[in-house]
Amino acid sequence: MALARGIMGSFLIDGSSFPSTSKMFINQSTQQKNQLFLASQGFLPLQKQRRVPYNVKKAVRGPVAAISEDIIRASDATVPVEKEAVAQVKVRAVVTVRNKNKEDLKETMLKHLDAFTDKLGRNVALELISTEVDPKTKEPKRSKEAVLKDWSQKSNVKAERVHYTAEFVVGTNFGVPGAITVSNKHQKEFFLETITIEGFACGPVHFPCNSWVQSKKDHPGKRIFFFNEPSLPSETPAGLRALREKELKNLRGDGKGVRKLSDRVYDYDVYNDLGNPDKGIDFARPKLGGEQIPYPRRCRTGRPPTDTDMDAESRVEKPLPIYVPRDEQFEESKQNTFSAGRLKAVLHNLIPSLKASISADNHDFNAFSDIDILYKEGLLLKVGLQDEIWRKLPLPKVVTKIQESSEGLLRYDTPKIISKDKFAWLRDDEFARQVVSGINPVNIERLQVFPPRSNLDPEIYGTQESALKEEHIAGHLDGMSVQQALEENKLFMLDYHDAYLPFIDRINALDGRKAYATRTIFFLSKLGTLKPIAIELSLPPTGPSSRSKRVITPPVDATSNWIWQLAKAHVCSNDAGLHQLVNHWLRTHACMEPFILAAHRQLSAMHPIYKLLDPHMRYTLEINALARQSLIANDGVIENCFTPGRYCMDISAAAYKNWRFDMENLPADLIRRGMAVPDPTQPHGLKLIMEDYPYAQDGLLIWSAIENWVRTYVKRYYPNSATICNDRELQAWYAESINVGHTDLRDADWWPTLDNSDNLVLVLTTLIWLASAQHAALNFGQYPYGGYVPNRPPLMRRLIPEESDPEYENFLADPQKYFLSAMPSLLQATKFMAVVDTLSTHSPDEEYLGERQQPSIWSGDAEIIEAFYAFSAEIRRIEKEIERRNTNPNLRNRCGAGVLPYELLAPSSEPGVTCRGVPNSVSI
Repeated sequence: MALARGIMGSFLIDGSSFPSTSKMFINQSTQQKNQLFLASQGFLPLQKQRRVPYNVKKAVRGPVAAISEDIIRASDATVPVEKEAVAQVKVRAVVTVRNKNKEDLKETMLKHLDAFTDKLGRNVALELISTEVDPKTKEPKRSKEAVLKDWSQKSNVKAERVHYTAEFVVGTNFGVPGAITVSNKHQKEFFLETITIEGFACGPVHFPCNSWVQSKKDHPGKRIFFFNEPSLPSETPAGLRALREKELKNLRGDGKGVRKLSDRVYDYDVYNDLGNPDKGIDFARPKLGGEQIPYPRRCRTGRPPTDTDMDAESRVEKPLPIYVPRDEQFEESKQNTFSAGRLKAVLHNLIPSLKASISADNHDFNAFSDIDILYKEGLLLKVGLQDEIWRKLPLPKVVTKIQESSEGLLRYDTPKIISKDKFAWLRDDEFARQVVSGINPVNIERLQVFPPRSNLDPEIYGTQESALKEEHIAGHLDGMSVQQALEENKLFMLDYHDAYLPFIDRINALDGRKAYATRTIFFLSKLGTLKPIAIELSLPPTGPSSRSKRVITPPVDATSNWIWQLAKAHVCSNDAGLHQLVNHWLRTHACMEPFILAAHRQLSAMHPIYKLLDPHMRYTLEINALARQSLIANDGVIENCFTPGRYCMDISAAAYKNWRFDMENLPADLIRRGMAVPDPTQPHGLKLIMEDYPYAQDGLLIWSAIENWVRTYVKRYYPNSATICNDRELQAWYAESINVGHTDLRDADWWPTLDNSDNLVLVLTTLIWLASAQHAALNFGQYPYGGYVPNRPPLMRRLIPEESDPEYENFLADPQKYFLSAMPSLLQATKFMAVVDTLSTHSPDEEYLGERQQPSIWSGDAEIIEAFYAFSAEIRRIEKEIERRNTNPNLRNRCGAGVLPYELLAPSSEPGVTCRGVPNSVSI
């Protein structure tokens, strides 16, 4: 507790950072008399089991209370107070409102109107609610309403945060304020950051609000905010029980009607808004979620159905906003510098300009130098009348000058993958290195049986046997037999056969799309690096004797070298699709959403588990809504830029059938893939089969840090299993996450049961891991690695020619041209690059692992605050360890000539595209 005491100090009377009407210095005897008087009147600090009492000063950086003059005068009075008489005292609220930096004309006019009407009584009113119940009325004790002072005078203050005050008159037997209601009688919403109540003997009482307060004309009810003292439902102070239930009921809504943008209602729906059947059959997309196509649920908007399909929800087309609960929407700095600004800028301004500028006869890259030009010289674009918009777009070195001919220059930043070694991507060792330290390091698995077998139905998809034979790989095993290599854990595999084969015929029937279902075999060298030794390319059988499987091995001459390069490109295209559609979108975005919806619906803001999860839910609903609108929808960026085209989300949904929450934690995932084995003698309880596996090495450090933090947190509030089982809010959250949010998999027997602390720690650690480190590892390297399209082509347009094919002569005549013609076109590549640049960018308001808003007052529990600072210190230590590993020449997968260090799990980052940084939440 030494750290907590150091942070929190003693009860400092003169610590207020705001002007106070209270006396700033009080001698010790006066303070003691004051405390005795308050005690005699029942004006006592809240005492709670297993909590730090309120008379211990908490860690605060905001205002510190000073005792009201009225209380001091009352305490010095010599006239005895009758038992029935209750003295009235003044206490003060300091209210912090965050201003917008930029306002449109309508907002400015409303602001001036509010400043005027505030003087006439249409103001912001607050009411304090005690933790105690009035014994006479059996209702919570309430103060009289108090209004915010100086709203009109401060309406023109340009600061980001403006502090207002309000004064309450309460009886000395009021108890401790546990809730506060806010009524906004203005025309315009405002963002309420914090409220601090000064004047109570227990010290300042903090209300971390961080919420938009709507005008009463839009939402007539009063907003309820609770103090920062966490409590389980069974421990809720008597005065707050009804309010706790009421606020949750408000957040759940009634499941009816179209949601307004100002609503704060969290509810579920299926993914039935990705298509637009009213535009024609080509724009229709299947409903995801239900018996036919299982999928997680998403946030309900309540929009009416389309005209031509009653099961499809009508779409809100860009750039109009799509509903998410008001507090889930991006804050202004995020909007301006990032997704709502930057992503929409890419989608609505850049991509149309790209389409207008790149003509049909300028379709392909003719040479690798054409790709280099995008970084060195740039691409001349027709920007039309959009000059003003273009100047404001925060794109990669976008439009350095607007020319008289209404053309602008789009110059991309050089991706990190070619910044150290321009030709690294061509080498087999780099191809293999990225499997364990690139942007999709979660599909590599140890090969345990050779040849590998398919699990697909042989009646439909042909033999389950692989075409790989011992003779294909025997010469690449450093003298070992295949069986020896298996036994010594030297063989590894990327297996995309079963994920792609059911879709290959449909994909290859699309215009300009060609794919195989691939398997790649790797051998682990004595140096700890992998080398690819065989690639199997599969197509669906067209008949009993069809040659649907083909094995490509490392090259021996010029022709086989280009065949090998094309085979690796098809593997990378498979990898890019599974990375984006399954590992990134499905497993970290879509599968997290039900847990977030259920948390808001079932866990009170007072609940300790809600307080723990809160930073890990930030912005996820908004970015997922933007994805439904523009990225994963029909004709969206994903369909346009990835090989499966309109079948992208079908592949994602097929993967969900095999998704298992109990395998989403890092140790279980590594063991499932054969990349680790349980070993209680090791620091993390398991031993890596491949020691130089940067994602796993760094990930285990972060996993353990999160797990230790969560275990400390859970132990604080749940001393035994009965406390967990009897926590109705906790159980309702977990049950709803499964039974409603993941209802299509609700009957699976692998869901952990929430009946003991180990399982609770595992569930919470898994969610925090997925939202933070797992998402970061899969997301923030997209432009650094994928911005050079030949390194990881997201889309392939040609199969590999065989000698009997008419194209084979063209391939022999100009293999480079054939290779580039199989890559994405100039338009596809530049669109993809612009989007992944945006998705790889950290915004300035990002909050990283080990950080959180109002770090010293988010909880009123001093012990937890101390534990959080210890967690933060451990995250900083891990960052130093990652830096040390990246300079270790023995770790060849992260250190060497031209080798990129593995920093995707380095916790901190500057804004921008940095290829590092672990935000708390899935925020992009």
